[in-house]
Amino acid sequence: MVRDLKQLVKAYDVRGVVPDQWDESLAYAFGAAFVEVVGGSAVVVGHDMRPSSPSLSRAFAEGAASRGADVVEIGLCSTDQLYYASGSLDLPGAMFTASHNPAQYNGIKLCRAGAAPVGQDTGLSDVRELVESWLDEDGKVHVPAAAPAAVGGLSAKETLGGYADHLRKLVDLTAIRPLKVAVDAGNGMGGHTVPTVFDGLPLDVVPMYFELDGTFPNHEANPLDPANLVDLQAKVREVGADLGLAFDGDADRCFVIDENGDPVSPSAITALVAEREIARAQAAGEANPTIIHNLITSWTVPEVVRDLGGVPVRTRVGHSFIKQEMANTDAVFGGEHSAHYYFRDFWRADTGMLAALHVLAALGGQDGPLSALTAKYERYAASGEINSTVADQAAATEKVRAAYAGLEGVTTDELDGLTVAGPDWWFNLRASNTEPLLRLNAEAKDPAKMAELRDGVLAIVRG
Repeated sequence: MVRDLKQLVKAYDVRGVVPDQWDESLAYAFGAAFVEVVGGSAVVVGHDMRPSSPSLSRAFAEGAASRGADVVEIGLCSTDQLYYASGSLDLPGAMFTASHNPAQYNGIKLCRAGAAPVGQDTGLSDVRELVESWLDEDGKVHVPAAAPAAVGGLSAKETLGGYADHLRKLVDLTAIRPLKVAVDAGNGMGGHTVPTVFDGLPLDVVPMYFELDGTFPNHEANPLDPANLVDLQAKVREVGADLGLAFDGDADRCFVIDENGDPVSPSAITALVAEREIARAQAAGEANPTIIHNLITSWTVPEVVRDLGGVPVRTRVGHSFIKQEMANTDAVFGGEHSAHYYFRDFWRADTGMLAALHVLAALGGQDGPLSALTAKYERYAASGEINSTVADQAAATEKVRAAYAGLEGVTTDELDGLTVAGPDWWFNLRASNTEPLLRLNAEAKDPAKMAELRDGVLAIVRG
Protein backbone atom coordinates (compact mmCIF):
# COMPACT_ATOMS: atom_id res chain seq x y z
CA MET A 1 0.00 0.00 0.00
CA VAL A 2 1.08 3.58 -0.64
CA ARG A 3 0.64 6.98 0.99
CA ASP A 4 -1.38 8.47 -1.87
CA LEU A 5 -4.95 7.19 -1.56
CA LYS A 6 -6.38 9.01 -4.58
CA GLN A 7 -6.65 5.75 -6.53
CA LEU A 8 -8.62 4.21 -3.68
CA VAL A 9 -10.87 7.12 -2.69
CA LYS A 10 -13.11 7.88 -5.68
CA ALA A 11 -15.51 10.76 -6.27
CA TYR A 12 -18.36 9.15 -4.33
CA ASP A 13 -16.91 6.24 -2.37
CA VAL A 14 -13.89 4.16 -1.41
CA ARG A 15 -13.16 1.29 -3.78
CA GLY A 16 -10.16 -0.92 -4.51
CA VAL A 17 -8.60 -4.38 -4.57
CA VAL A 18 -8.21 -6.27 -1.25
CA PRO A 19 -5.54 -6.70 0.08
CA ASP A 20 -3.38 -5.10 -2.64
CA GLN A 21 -4.76 -1.58 -2.26
CA TRP A 22 -6.32 -1.73 1.18
CA ASP A 23 -6.98 -4.01 4.14
CA GLU A 24 -8.30 -4.05 7.72
CA SER A 25 -5.68 -1.59 8.97
CA LEU A 26 -6.85 1.01 6.48
CA ALA A 27 -10.51 0.20 7.20
CA TYR A 28 -9.79 0.91 10.89
CA ALA A 29 -8.23 4.24 9.92
CA PHE A 30 -11.20 5.13 7.70
CA GLY A 31 -13.54 4.44 10.64
CA ALA A 32 -11.59 6.71 12.96
CA ALA A 33 -11.25 9.44 10.32
CA PHE A 34 -14.95 9.27 9.37
CA VAL A 35 -16.01 9.97 12.96
CA GLU A 36 -13.52 12.83 13.27
CA VAL A 37 -14.75 14.45 10.03
CA VAL A 38 -18.48 13.82 10.31
CA GLY A 39 -18.82 13.98 14.08
CA GLY A 40 -21.67 12.53 16.11
CA SER A 41 -21.84 10.10 18.98
CA ALA A 42 -22.90 7.02 16.97
CA VAL A 43 -22.51 5.38 13.54
CA VAL A 44 -24.38 2.57 11.77
CA VAL A 45 -22.32 0.04 9.76
CA GLY A 46 -23.41 -2.72 7.36
CA HIS A 47 -21.83 -4.96 4.74
CA ASP A 48 -22.53 -7.11 1.70
CA MET A 49 -21.70 -10.80 1.05
CA ARG A 50 -18.13 -10.39 -0.26
CA PRO A 51 -15.59 -12.63 1.52
CA SER A 52 -13.64 -9.61 2.77
CA SER A 53 -16.66 -7.57 3.90
CA PRO A 54 -17.19 -8.86 7.49
CA SER A 55 -13.59 -8.27 8.60
CA LEU A 56 -13.30 -4.89 6.88
CA SER A 57 -16.63 -3.79 8.32
CA ARG A 58 -15.62 -4.84 11.85
CA ALA A 59 -12.25 -3.05 11.53
CA PHE A 60 -14.04 0.15 10.47
CA ALA A 61 -16.42 -0.22 13.43
CA GLU A 62 -13.51 -0.59 15.84
CA GLY A 63 -11.83 2.47 14.33
CA ALA A 64 -15.03 4.48 14.73
CA ALA A 65 -15.39 3.27 18.33
CA SER A 66 -11.79 4.34 19.04
CA ARG A 67 -12.99 7.92 18.44
CA GLY A 68 -15.77 7.57 20.98
CA ALA A 69 -18.63 6.65 18.65
CA ASP A 70 -21.11 3.95 19.59
CA VAL A 71 -21.37 1.66 16.56
CA VAL A 72 -24.59 -0.05 15.51
CA GLU A 73 -23.70 -3.06 13.35
CA ILE A 74 -26.56 -4.22 11.14
CA GLY A 75 -24.56 -7.01 9.46
CA LEU A 76 -25.56 -8.33 6.04
CA CYS A 77 -27.62 -5.75 4.18
CA SER A 78 -28.22 -4.09 0.83
CA THR A 79 -26.98 -0.54 0.34
CA ASP A 80 -30.50 0.86 0.48
CA GLN A 81 -31.08 -1.12 3.69
CA LEU A 82 -28.09 0.75 5.14
CA TYR A 83 -29.67 4.01 3.96
CA TYR A 84 -32.88 2.98 5.70
CA ALA A 85 -30.92 2.41 8.92
CA SER A 86 -29.14 5.76 8.57
CA GLY A 87 -32.44 7.52 7.91
CA SER A 88 -34.61 5.84 10.52
CA LEU A 89 -31.95 5.98 13.25
CA ASP A 90 -30.74 9.45 12.14
CA LEU A 91 -27.11 8.31 12.22
CA PRO A 92 -24.13 8.58 9.86
CA GLY A 93 -23.55 5.30 8.04
CA ALA A 94 -20.98 3.16 6.28
CA MET A 95 -21.80 0.38 3.81
CA PHE A 96 -19.07 -2.09 2.87
CA THR A 97 -19.56 -3.11 -0.75
CA ALA A 98 -17.95 -2.80 -4.16
CA SER A 99 -21.39 -2.96 -5.79
CA HIS A 100 -21.00 -4.71 -9.17
CA ASN A 101 -17.18 -4.94 -9.20
CA PRO A 102 -15.43 -8.35 -9.27
CA ALA A 103 -14.87 -10.38 -6.10
CA GLN A 104 -11.37 -9.11 -5.30
CA TYR A 105 -12.70 -5.55 -4.91
CA ASN A 106 -14.33 -3.99 -1.88
CA GLY A 107 -15.28 -0.48 -0.87
CA ILE A 108 -17.18 1.84 1.45
CA LYS A 109 -20.21 3.99 0.69
CA LEU A 110 -20.49 6.68 3.37
CA CYS A 111 -23.40 8.90 4.36
CA ARG A 112 -24.22 11.45 7.02
CA ALA A 113 -27.22 11.16 9.31
CA GLY A 114 -30.46 10.83 7.38
CA ALA A 115 -28.66 9.11 4.47
CA ALA A 116 -27.22 12.44 3.25
CA PRO A 117 -24.43 11.78 0.73
CA VAL A 118 -20.71 11.98 1.47
CA GLY A 119 -18.62 12.67 -1.64
CA GLN A 120 -15.37 14.42 -2.49
CA ASP A 121 -16.86 17.87 -1.87
CA THR A 122 -18.91 16.86 1.17
CA GLY A 123 -16.33 15.27 3.43
CA LEU A 124 -14.76 12.36 1.56
CA SER A 125 -11.62 14.26 0.58
CA ASP A 126 -11.23 15.35 4.22
CA VAL A 127 -11.46 11.71 5.32
CA ARG A 128 -8.84 10.73 2.73
CA GLU A 129 -6.42 13.48 3.78
CA LEU A 130 -6.75 12.56 7.45
CA VAL A 131 -6.08 8.88 6.74
CA GLU A 132 -3.09 9.82 4.56
CA SER A 133 -1.67 11.81 7.47
CA TRP A 134 -1.64 8.58 9.50
CA LEU A 135 0.42 6.62 6.93
CA ASP A 136 4.19 6.33 7.05
CA GLU A 137 6.46 6.32 3.99
CA ASP A 138 5.87 2.58 3.52
CA GLY A 139 2.10 2.96 3.63
CA LYS A 140 1.74 1.45 7.10
CA VAL A 141 -1.04 2.84 9.24
CA HIS A 142 -0.37 4.60 12.55
CA VAL A 143 -3.66 5.90 13.95
CA PRO A 144 -2.90 8.12 16.95
CA ALA A 145 -4.73 7.55 20.21
CA ALA A 146 -7.77 9.75 20.63
CA ALA A 147 -8.20 12.25 23.42
CA PRO A 148 -10.18 11.82 25.53
CA ALA A 149 -9.60 8.09 25.61
CA ALA A 150 -13.26 7.06 25.96
CA VAL A 151 -14.04 4.21 23.55
CA GLY A 152 -17.49 3.69 22.10
CA GLY A 153 -19.37 0.42 22.25
CA LEU A 154 -20.43 -2.01 19.51
CA SER A 155 -23.99 -3.33 19.34
CA ALA A 156 -25.96 -5.37 16.81
CA LYS A 157 -29.37 -4.43 15.39
CA GLU A 158 -31.72 -6.18 12.97
CA THR A 159 -33.12 -3.80 10.34
CA LEU A 160 -34.35 -6.01 7.47
CA GLY A 161 -37.93 -6.21 8.74
CA GLY A 162 -38.17 -2.47 9.36
CA TYR A 163 -36.68 -1.76 5.94
CA ALA A 164 -39.27 -3.99 4.23
CA ASP A 165 -42.15 -2.48 6.22
CA HIS A 166 -41.05 1.05 5.39
CA LEU A 167 -40.84 0.38 1.65
CA ARG A 168 -44.25 -1.26 1.57
CA LYS A 169 -45.82 1.73 3.28
CA LEU A 170 -44.70 3.89 0.35
CA VAL A 171 -46.50 1.88 -2.36
CA ASP A 172 -50.10 0.66 -2.35
CA LEU A 173 -49.87 -3.03 -3.21
CA THR A 174 -53.21 -4.10 -1.73
CA ALA A 175 -55.09 -4.46 -5.00
CA ILE A 176 -52.52 -6.04 -7.32
CA ARG A 177 -53.37 -9.17 -9.24
CA PRO A 178 -51.24 -12.32 -8.92
CA LEU A 179 -48.00 -12.03 -10.88
CA LYS A 180 -45.20 -14.43 -11.77
CA VAL A 181 -41.86 -12.69 -11.24
CA ALA A 182 -38.44 -14.07 -12.16
CA VAL A 183 -35.79 -12.42 -9.97
CA ASP A 184 -32.04 -12.61 -10.67
CA ALA A 185 -30.14 -11.60 -7.53
CA GLY A 186 -26.75 -12.32 -9.13
CA ASN A 187 -25.59 -13.99 -5.88
CA GLY A 188 -25.79 -10.52 -4.36
CA MET A 189 -27.80 -8.87 -1.63
CA GLY A 190 -31.09 -9.12 -3.52
CA GLY A 191 -31.10 -12.74 -2.35
CA HIS A 192 -31.17 -11.38 1.19
CA THR A 193 -33.78 -8.62 0.80
CA VAL A 194 -36.27 -9.89 -1.81
CA PRO A 195 -37.74 -12.76 0.26
CA THR A 196 -38.61 -10.42 3.13
CA VAL A 197 -39.81 -7.46 1.06
CA PHE A 198 -41.99 -9.66 -1.19
CA ASP A 199 -43.33 -11.82 1.64
CA GLY A 200 -47.12 -11.96 1.68
CA LEU A 201 -47.61 -10.34 -1.73
CA PRO A 202 -49.54 -12.25 -4.45
CA LEU A 203 -46.32 -13.06 -6.28
CA ASP A 204 -45.07 -16.35 -7.66
CA VAL A 205 -41.34 -15.63 -7.36
CA VAL A 206 -38.96 -17.64 -9.53
CA PRO A 207 -35.60 -17.12 -7.77
CA MET A 208 -32.29 -17.11 -9.64
CA TYR A 209 -28.90 -17.05 -7.92
CA PHE A 210 -30.27 -16.10 -4.49
CA GLU A 211 -27.34 -17.83 -2.73
CA LEU A 212 -25.15 -15.12 -1.21
CA ASP A 213 -21.74 -15.62 -2.81
CA GLY A 214 -19.30 -12.74 -3.21
CA THR A 215 -17.26 -14.70 -5.75
CA PHE A 216 -20.17 -14.36 -8.22
CA PRO A 217 -20.06 -17.91 -9.64
CA ASN A 218 -22.86 -17.44 -12.19
CA HIS A 219 -22.28 -14.02 -13.74
CA GLU A 220 -21.14 -10.55 -12.75
CA ALA A 221 -23.65 -8.74 -10.57
CA ASN A 222 -23.81 -5.86 -13.03
CA PRO A 223 -27.13 -5.79 -14.91
CA LEU A 224 -26.06 -2.65 -16.80
CA ASP A 225 -24.07 -5.06 -19.02
CA PRO A 226 -26.57 -6.84 -21.33
CA ALA A 227 -24.53 -10.07 -21.07
CA ASN A 228 -25.60 -10.36 -17.43
CA LEU A 229 -29.30 -10.21 -18.30
CA VAL A 230 -29.25 -13.17 -20.67
CA ASP A 231 -30.06 -15.80 -18.02
CA LEU A 232 -32.98 -13.77 -16.68
CA GLN A 233 -34.36 -13.10 -20.15
CA ALA A 234 -34.29 -16.81 -20.91
CA LYS A 235 -35.96 -17.66 -17.58
CA VAL A 236 -38.79 -15.15 -18.14
CA ARG A 237 -39.56 -16.76 -21.49
CA GLU A 238 -39.14 -20.30 -20.15
CA VAL A 239 -41.56 -19.97 -17.22
CA GLY A 240 -43.94 -17.46 -18.80
CA ALA A 241 -43.24 -14.81 -16.19
CA ASP A 242 -45.08 -11.49 -16.22
CA LEU A 243 -41.76 -9.72 -15.70
CA GLY A 244 -38.17 -10.16 -14.57
CA LEU A 245 -36.16 -8.16 -12.05
CA ALA A 246 -32.35 -8.05 -11.93
CA PHE A 247 -30.44 -6.55 -9.00
CA ASP A 248 -26.78 -5.57 -8.84
CA GLY A 249 -24.37 -6.81 -6.16
CA ASP A 250 -25.44 -4.47 -3.36
CA ALA A 251 -29.06 -4.48 -4.60
CA ASP A 252 -29.47 -0.72 -4.82
CA ARG A 253 -30.13 -0.86 -8.58
CA CYS A 254 -32.92 -2.77 -10.30
CA PHE A 255 -33.33 -3.59 -14.00
CA VAL A 256 -36.66 -4.70 -15.45
CA ILE A 257 -37.42 -7.29 -18.16
CA ASP A 258 -40.87 -7.47 -19.78
CA GLU A 259 -42.93 -10.62 -20.44
CA ASN A 260 -41.25 -11.08 -23.84
CA GLY A 261 -37.81 -11.17 -22.28
CA ASP A 262 -36.96 -7.69 -23.55
CA PRO A 263 -35.26 -5.14 -21.28
CA VAL A 264 -37.28 -2.09 -20.28
CA SER A 265 -35.02 0.95 -20.36
CA PRO A 266 -34.30 2.66 -17.03
CA SER A 267 -35.60 5.87 -18.64
CA ALA A 268 -38.97 4.20 -19.20
CA ILE A 269 -38.98 3.02 -15.58
CA THR A 270 -38.08 6.56 -14.48
CA ALA A 271 -41.06 7.91 -16.46
CA LEU A 272 -43.41 5.23 -15.10
CA VAL A 273 -42.43 5.85 -11.47
CA ALA A 274 -42.45 9.62 -12.03
CA GLU A 275 -46.06 9.40 -13.22
CA ARG A 276 -47.04 7.52 -10.06
CA GLU A 277 -45.12 9.82 -7.71
CA ILE A 278 -46.53 12.94 -9.38
CA ALA A 279 -50.06 11.58 -8.98
CA ARG A 280 -49.42 10.75 -5.32
CA ALA A 281 -48.00 14.21 -4.62
CA GLN A 282 -50.87 15.95 -6.45
CA ALA A 283 -53.40 13.90 -4.49
CA ALA A 284 -51.75 15.20 -1.32
CA GLY A 285 -52.18 18.79 -2.52
CA GLU A 286 -48.77 19.44 -4.09
CA ALA A 287 -49.46 21.55 -7.18
CA ASN A 288 -46.31 21.16 -9.29
CA PRO A 289 -44.18 18.23 -8.09
CA THR A 290 -40.55 18.28 -9.18
CA ILE A 291 -38.86 15.29 -10.81
CA ILE A 292 -35.06 15.08 -11.19
CA HIS A 293 -33.46 13.33 -14.16
CA ASN A 294 -29.85 13.24 -15.25
CA LEU A 295 -28.89 14.51 -18.69
CA ILE A 296 -28.48 11.00 -20.14
CA THR A 297 -32.05 9.89 -19.48
CA SER A 298 -34.38 9.89 -22.47
CA TRP A 299 -36.19 13.04 -23.59
CA THR A 300 -39.29 10.97 -22.79
CA VAL A 301 -38.82 11.67 -19.07
CA PRO A 302 -39.17 15.47 -19.09
CA GLU A 303 -41.94 15.20 -21.71
CA VAL A 304 -43.98 12.87 -19.49
CA VAL A 305 -43.35 15.00 -16.42
CA ARG A 306 -44.52 18.18 -18.16
CA ASP A 307 -47.57 16.43 -19.62
CA LEU A 308 -48.62 15.45 -16.09
CA GLY A 309 -48.18 18.91 -14.59
CA GLY A 310 -44.83 18.21 -12.97
CA VAL A 311 -41.59 20.16 -13.19
CA PRO A 312 -38.58 18.31 -14.70
CA VAL A 313 -35.10 19.34 -13.54
CA ARG A 314 -32.04 18.18 -15.49
CA THR A 315 -28.81 17.42 -13.59
CA ARG A 316 -25.32 16.04 -13.99
CA VAL A 317 -24.73 12.29 -13.74
CA GLY A 318 -24.01 11.00 -10.25
CA HIS A 319 -25.88 10.39 -7.02
CA SER A 320 -24.39 13.35 -5.15
CA PHE A 321 -25.70 15.76 -7.79
CA ILE A 322 -29.11 14.09 -7.88
CA LYS A 323 -29.47 14.13 -4.09
CA GLN A 324 -28.31 17.74 -3.81
CA GLU A 325 -30.76 18.88 -6.47
CA MET A 326 -33.55 16.92 -4.81
CA ALA A 327 -32.81 18.77 -1.58
CA ASN A 328 -32.66 22.14 -3.37
CA THR A 329 -35.99 21.62 -5.16
CA ASP A 330 -37.80 19.34 -2.69
CA ALA A 331 -38.27 16.91 -5.60
CA VAL A 332 -40.48 13.88 -5.01
CA PHE A 333 -38.45 11.53 -7.22
CA GLY A 334 -35.31 11.28 -9.32
CA GLY A 335 -34.03 8.76 -11.86
CA GLU A 336 -30.81 7.98 -13.72
CA HIS A 337 -30.03 6.05 -16.90
CA SER A 338 -28.04 3.58 -14.77
CA ALA A 339 -31.18 2.40 -12.91
CA HIS A 340 -30.60 4.38 -9.74
CA TYR A 341 -33.94 5.67 -8.44
CA TYR A 342 -34.24 8.29 -5.67
CA PHE A 343 -37.27 9.00 -3.49
CA ARG A 344 -38.04 11.95 -1.23
CA ASP A 345 -39.83 9.62 1.17
CA PHE A 346 -36.69 7.47 1.38
CA TRP A 347 -34.48 10.28 2.65
CA ARG A 348 -33.76 11.27 -0.98
CA ALA A 349 -31.63 8.13 -1.22
CA ASP A 350 -31.63 5.60 -4.04
CA THR A 351 -33.48 2.31 -3.76
CA GLY A 352 -34.02 -0.06 -6.66
CA MET A 353 -36.32 -2.15 -4.48
CA LEU A 354 -38.84 0.67 -4.10
CA ALA A 355 -38.76 1.24 -7.86
CA ALA A 356 -39.42 -2.50 -8.33
CA LEU A 357 -42.44 -2.28 -6.01
CA HIS A 358 -43.79 0.61 -8.10
CA VAL A 359 -43.46 -1.50 -11.25
CA LEU A 360 -45.27 -4.40 -9.55
CA ALA A 361 -48.04 -2.06 -8.37
CA ALA A 362 -48.45 -0.50 -11.81
CA LEU A 363 -48.47 -3.84 -13.62
CA GLY A 364 -50.61 -5.60 -11.05
CA GLY A 365 -53.14 -2.77 -10.98
CA GLN A 366 -54.27 -3.40 -14.57
CA ASP A 367 -54.76 -6.39 -16.84
CA GLY A 368 -52.36 -5.74 -19.73
CA PRO A 369 -48.78 -7.00 -20.14
CA LEU A 370 -45.75 -4.97 -19.09
CA SER A 371 -44.70 -4.34 -22.70
CA ALA A 372 -47.99 -2.55 -23.36
CA LEU A 373 -47.79 -0.64 -20.08
CA THR A 374 -44.30 0.72 -20.83
CA ALA A 375 -44.74 1.30 -24.58
CA LYS A 376 -45.87 4.90 -24.03
CA TYR A 377 -42.57 5.62 -22.29
CA GLU A 378 -40.41 4.34 -25.17
CA ARG A 379 -40.70 7.30 -27.56
CA TYR A 380 -37.12 7.44 -28.86
CA ALA A 381 -34.38 5.12 -30.10
CA ALA A 382 -31.33 5.12 -27.83
CA SER A 383 -27.76 3.93 -28.38
CA GLY A 384 -27.02 2.97 -24.81
CA GLU A 385 -23.63 3.94 -23.38
CA ILE A 386 -20.70 3.30 -25.79
CA ASN A 387 -17.12 3.62 -24.54
CA SER A 388 -14.17 4.63 -26.72
CA THR A 389 -10.54 4.49 -25.57
CA VAL A 390 -9.06 7.90 -26.35
CA ALA A 391 -5.60 9.15 -25.38
CA ASP A 392 -6.60 12.84 -25.42
CA GLN A 393 -10.21 13.11 -24.29
CA ALA A 394 -10.34 16.91 -24.48
CA ALA A 395 -8.99 17.03 -28.04
CA ALA A 396 -11.43 14.38 -29.27
CA THR A 397 -14.33 16.20 -27.63
CA GLU A 398 -13.26 19.47 -29.24
CA LYS A 399 -13.25 17.80 -32.68
CA VAL A 400 -16.84 16.68 -32.12
CA ARG A 401 -17.85 20.14 -30.92
CA ALA A 402 -16.32 21.74 -34.01
CA ALA A 403 -18.12 19.32 -36.33
CA TYR A 404 -21.55 20.27 -34.95
CA ALA A 405 -21.04 23.90 -33.90
CA GLY A 406 -22.99 26.38 -35.96
CA LEU A 407 -25.30 23.86 -37.62
CA GLU A 408 -28.81 25.22 -38.00
CA GLY A 409 -31.12 24.30 -35.12
CA VAL A 410 -28.29 22.72 -33.11
CA THR A 411 -27.54 23.69 -29.51
CA THR A 412 -24.72 22.68 -27.17
CA ASP A 413 -24.17 22.77 -23.43
CA GLU A 414 -21.49 21.62 -20.99
CA LEU A 415 -23.46 20.80 -17.85
CA ASP A 416 -21.69 17.42 -17.83
CA GLY A 417 -19.34 16.74 -20.72
CA LEU A 418 -20.59 17.92 -24.11
CA THR A 419 -24.28 17.68 -25.00
CA VAL A 420 -25.33 18.48 -28.57
CA ALA A 421 -29.04 18.59 -29.50
CA GLY A 422 -30.99 18.98 -32.73
CA PRO A 423 -34.75 19.20 -33.30
CA ASP A 424 -35.36 15.45 -32.81
CA TRP A 425 -32.02 14.07 -31.58
CA TRP A 426 -29.28 14.58 -29.01
CA PHE A 427 -26.03 13.07 -27.87
CA ASN A 428 -23.76 13.44 -24.85
CA LEU A 429 -20.02 12.82 -24.74
CA ARG A 430 -18.48 12.52 -21.26
CA ALA A 431 -14.93 11.74 -20.18
CA SER A 432 -14.39 9.03 -17.58
CA ASN A 433 -12.87 10.30 -14.32
CA THR A 434 -10.71 7.19 -13.85
CA GLU A 435 -9.95 5.77 -17.32
CA PRO A 436 -8.88 7.12 -20.75
CA LEU A 437 -12.42 6.73 -22.05
CA LEU A 438 -15.07 8.86 -23.70
CA ARG A 439 -18.64 7.72 -23.06
CA LEU A 440 -21.22 8.36 -25.78
CA ASN A 441 -25.00 8.30 -25.32
CA ALA A 442 -27.18 9.18 -28.31
CA GLU A 443 -30.93 9.31 -28.88
CA ALA A 444 -33.14 10.14 -31.86
CA LYS A 445 -36.77 9.96 -32.90
CA ASP A 446 -36.21 6.87 -35.07
CA PRO A 447 -33.62 4.06 -35.13
CA ALA A 448 -32.12 5.04 -38.51
CA LYS A 449 -31.43 8.60 -37.36
CA MET A 450 -29.99 7.34 -34.08
CA ALA A 451 -27.64 4.95 -35.90
CA GLU A 452 -26.51 7.72 -38.26
CA LEU A 453 -25.88 10.06 -35.33
CA ARG A 454 -24.07 7.42 -33.27
CA ASP A 455 -21.82 6.31 -36.10
CA GLY A 456 -21.01 9.86 -37.09
CA VAL A 457 -19.87 10.85 -33.60
CA LEU A 458 -17.89 7.63 -33.12
CA ALA A 459 -16.11 8.15 -36.44
CA ILE A 460 -14.84 11.52 -35.19
CA VAL A 461 -13.95 10.26 -31.71
CA ARG A 462 -12.11 7.18 -32.96
CA GLY A 463 -10.68 8.71 -36.12
